[in-house]
Amino acid sequence: MPRYLGQSGFRHGEQAAAAVLLVNLGTPAAATTRGVRRYLAQFLADPRIVEWPRWAWWPILHGVILRLRPARSAELYRRIWTEQGSPLAQGMDALTGKLQAALRAQRPGPILVRHAMRYGQPAIGAVMRELAQAGARRLLVLPLFPQYSGTTTASVMDAVGAELARWRWLPDLRFVADYHVAPRYIEALARSVEAHWQRHGRAARLVVSFHGTPASYLQRGDPYFCQCQATARRLRERLGLDEDALLVSFQSRVGRARWLQPYTDELLAELPHDGVRHVQVLCPGFAVDCLETLEEIALTNHARFLHAGGERLEYIPALNDSADHVAALLDLVLRNGAGWPEFAPDWDGAAAAAQARAARLRQERLRDGR
Repeated sequence: MPRYLGQSGFRHGEQAAAAVLLVNLGTPAAATTRGVRRYLAQFLADPRIVEWPRWAWWPILHGVILRLRPARSAELYRRIWTEQGSPLAQGMDALTGKLQAALRAQRPGPILVRHAMRYGQPAIGAVMRELAQAGARRLLVLPLFPQYSGTTTASVMDAVGAELARWRWLPDLRFVADYHVAPRYIEALARSVEAHWQRHGRAARLVVSFHGTPASYLQRGDPYFCQCQATARRLRERLGLDEDALLVSFQSRVGRARWLQPYTDELLAELPHDGVRHVQVLCPGFAVDCLETLEEIALTNHARFLHAGGERLEYIPALNDSADHVAALLDLVLRNGAGWPEFAPDWDGAAAAAQARAARLRQERLRDGR
């Protein structure tokens, strides 16, 4: 069996294409205990997520967590599941399709847009192989994590690298590490907040909640906390808010270790005691709505805020497949793909096809000894 994977049916001189691979974290295939267990087993086995030695972590993961947590998590997933399935999967499908259409309108070259999940399906490796078979010789990987973290962005790079380590013919590769202060991204966030204000009025506080990570990761050099703060600062400046009108917090902590603070759930429980009865919550680190936004914020923390004495908590949806989000991602793609032939505004398909035919003819003549 060959050590490296090749491309079956490849013909020299065929017209090449470029590809954009959007990557999100992932979702269970079904809101069942079995489906969630399979998803969590892959997610929590990633050493980027839990940096414990395997000998110490494996008994806890397989002996305790995967026995108890899947059933509880499945209940939470069922609260947001739709007839079509996972909201994250649906959102990624819609976003990918709209970005493909927008890119096709801007650049005539053959540029394929696909999406994959770091955990679950569609898997990164499988989508990369499909793109290679479709003729993609240049690959731009865009993890949909605006703020870089070793737990997310770096893990995507690990998966991409692991797949490419099996290939015989490697593509040109570019990778977007973060876009936490990209102007179009900040503008898209601001416009989503302003649109919500126009419909519902302005709350006493805008809580900007990011996914948490263990505080020890920050101490070891992970820039995630600083990039979250930078995003919030740019957003506050764009919205013209005072410092006390926009609050930054971190959600989704697990275990007993100290995570990035302040914690979103504790902050929302404290605000009513400070006289704040109306809050709006935005989660800028989530490109597409998922369990952490639709259930944790819009349902669980909404109830916690009301129980503490609050009157109104409104979750401002993620950017999802909105026109502003598509425009922001399109800008990122065009800037990071600049210089590749398929990204040229004046790309000539007829000329490229002629060059491919000529190259194929040369290869045939060399093969025949002519």
